[in-house]
Amino acid sequence: MNDLDALFAAARAVRARAYAPYSRFAVGAALIDENGVLYAGCNVENAAYPVGTCAEAGAIAAMIAGGGRRIVALAVAGQGLVTPCGACRQRIREFGSDETRVHCIDEHAVIKIYALKQLLPDSFGPDNLAKEHLAR
Repeated sequence: MNDLDALFAAARAVRARAYAPYSRFAVGAALIDENGVLYAGCNVENAAYPVGTCAEAGAIAAMIAGGGRRIVALAVAGQGLVTPCGACRQRIREFGSDETRVHCIDEHAVIKIYALKQLLPDSFGPDNLAKEHLAR
């Protein structure tokens, strides 16, 4: 099994554990960090719907807790084409790059692959707050 196969399998598996009793819209996400470590997360809703946690946010939090700092590749598993929400696109940008690949998958196939710059063009990120930029 190669890294992408493992990434897709993890996103699909964690999707099955999503807690989505209100929307019934289960999403799983998995990512590979700069060290080749795989992390996964699923969406978690609560009674104060729509206050909850996105699958991508859960996977990113797991990466940070595990010591990773860069997203190399990410998979989002849903029913049909599911792309990250706007807030998660910004979260991915914080730890990824314009070229970070976001693989949108369902239970059977890869539906579409995006570079992050396609999902969040002309983004604002950590490089905009670099010391040399702020000194201008």
